Amino acid sequence: MYFSFKLLSLKHFYNILTHIAGFHLTLIGLFNEKLKLGVKGRKASFGLLESKLTDNNKTLWFHCASLGEYEQGLPVFEQVKTMYPQHKVVLTFFSPSGYEVKKNTPIADVVVYLPLDTSANAKRFLNLVHPELVIFVKYEIWPNYLLEVKKRHIKAILISALFRKNQSFFKPSGRWMQKALFAFNHIFVQNEESKQLLNKIGYNDVTISGDTRFDRVSNQLTIDNTLNFIETFKQDHLCVVVGSSWPDDEALFINFINEDTSNTKYIIAPHNIKSAQISNLKTKLKQTTILYSEKDTSDLQNANVFIIDTIGLLSRIYSYADIAYVGGGLGTSGLHNTLEAAVFGVPIIIGNHYKKFPEASAMIEKQGMFSISNQTELNSVLINLINDEDLRVKSGSQNSTYIKDNQGAVAKIITYLNKS
Repeated sequence: MYFSFKLLSLKHFYNILTHIAGFHLTLIGLFNEKLKLGVKGRKASFGLLESKLTDNNKTLWFHCASLGEYEQGLPVFEQVKTMYPQHKVVLTFFSPSGYEVKKNTPIADVVVYLPLDTSANAKRFLNLVHPELVIFVKYEIWPNYLLEVKKRHIKAILISALFRKNQSFFKPSGRWMQKALFAFNHIFVQNEESKQLLNKIGYNDVTISGDTRFDRVSNQLTIDNTLNFIETFKQDHLCVVVGSSWPDDEALFINFINEDTSNTKYIIAPHNIKSAQISNLKTKLKQTTILYSEKDTSDLQNANVFIIDTIGLLSRIYSYADIAYVGGGLGTSGLHNTLEAAVFGVPIIIGNHYKKFPEASAMIEKQGMFSISNQTELNSVLINLINDEDLRVKSGSQNSTYIKDNQGAVAKIITYLNKS
């Protein structure tokens, strides 16, 4: 009785916090453009669903937090969609960085922001969508939605999950959140530690499948990655690609590039492509610098630095890298996808905040990746890689092999769905 009352209290407390969070998101959204997009988008979600779905539609529901989780889930989504050709696909995002980029993706018939996780929203959403199968990716555990899914006996799986012992699911105070995990019929985790954590709380329908991103990035090798303007820029020069960079990353590279007297060429693809930041970056670079938006009217062949002030090209640009730097690891924003570069067999440099990214730790251990925390360390690693071709080849080969050795997560998930 006490246990049930405690769970009920935690549920009410969570719901109160959710409503408070919704109010604050609306308030802060008045001053923050990204949050404003999310607040406005969530208000439109139910209307979009009502206009595009009927009670007679058979549906699948895929949910991702943001763009990274979408890329992680995509190889599974693509195969599941072929398994259910008569079903409409509803894709939801929580973050604007996912929704705004992929709101027109062909993988889905309807793309919306996920309304806030309240009991009322969960019931209304599932009444409209009434999915036959639900797939969540990695970290997304919304208890009201998931408990409603379980109540309706809807099949649900979590893919590429990664758990840590300090998460609420594995603490006495997180038992209500823990219940949400049991809404999944099966959980596919990336590693043994995640499986053991689930087993300790009594969840046993779990498979170590690995990370679906290895399958996703491997698909990049099967397509034509040719970009004529990159070939015009690079020619036969050594090329360093700085991908998904933040100001902390760029500050170090500005200093390095400005002092570089070699014939190395640099491509910088910032995470934030707002005009003010791009202009500031270009102004600080002393070497001849061209923007992607200027490429058709500039002497690209004789430029030293090429700034990509657009999105959607980075995964192909990495194919031209002799050395890659992947941003986000120097600050608190979070390391970006290093596998996109690794699949092309190039050595990679990252910042020092990578502990939550097991693939980074693995590649560092295999000496295909190098972590730096300051200007001196970046200079040392980058100079060594620029001057030592054998080191570049050996390090890059380690990364390529690591990708190949970790493929197969998608096949395990699809095999389960075919049998269940």
